Amino acid sequence: MTILNAELHCHNIYSNFHTAKFDTPYDADVTIRAQLESSLINDLDLVFITNHNTLCGYNKLIDYKNNHHKYEDVKIYPAEEVTSLHGEHILVYGLTKEIKTGLTIPEILDEVKKQDAISSAPHPFGIIDSLREKSIYCDMIEIFNSNNVDIFSNIKATLFAHSNNMISVSGSDSHTASTLGKCINQIESVNKLDDILFAMKHGKIKIYRSNYISDVDLIRYLKYKINNSRDYINNYMVYNYPHYKWALLLLLKLYEHNMNSCIWKSCYKISVAILKQVSFKINFLNIRNDISKNRNLNSIISLIK
Repeated sequence: MTILNAELHCHNIYSNFHTAKFDTPYDADVTIRAQLESSLINDLDLVFITNHNTLCGYNKLIDYKNNHHKYEDVKIYPAEEVTSLHGEHILVYGLTKEIKTGLTIPEILDEVKKQDAISSAPHPFGIIDSLREKSIYCDMIEIFNSNNVDIFSNIKATLFAHSNNMISVSGSDSHTASTLGKCINQIESVNKLDDILFAMKHGKIKIYRSNYISDVDLIRYLKYKINNSRDYINNYMVYNYPHYKWALLLLLKLYEHNMNSCIWKSCYKISVAILKQVSFKINFLNIRNDISKNRNLNSIISLIK
């Protein structure tokens, strides 16, 4: 049987403006061409396009690929990262039509079954957007996510998967071309969608590569989101954090004045250190895991001690 190198979690520009209400509208800066070029560079046999709440990017990519023969050996398959009613994310592979956002988790999983698709829990113990213990209801679980630089959420996911004997995968969660292929899974199957879905559901898949996103790539991605979503960020801060808005807006203005200042590298390092502390307390001390639902800044600050 053939062993296929697969990318199971990546986004492109068609994910933009399909994110949930709490997220910035600009989600990914990966063009169709750049995504296909990165697929070739990383020797990928297949890529599932997992844009937020849409199949648009998949359809656009297929159209482009069909007119450029150099990419014919890379198979592209449909997927979607669906946002639930309460903000949790669920990856769905092999669906034939979009699953709308705002459904409950049982409703999403019912739709997955109706379409003979496969479900997976992405970044299941991340601070936000995570299914946490409800990951058990999915067919697979992402035990390593490249963007979970807090590290503890990946450790928690690994322990949870092992204790519940779940099929485990890794996810690049790529939002920039340079991060495609950070995580690669190998599937024992011929390169046809039905066979691949069957193999995934029956555990004929293993993690081949699992690398964290680099500081350079993550900072570049954060700059992309800030530079393209300034009005949204400004309004979000004013509406949701009126007591902190002066400080947050000051930081935003300082960033706009000189976005390449070395001060932002220091801010990034401090933020990662805080993220690790918060993640450890949530995932291993069971303190305030409701943060993943309400994104309450006061709750986060209470964990910084």
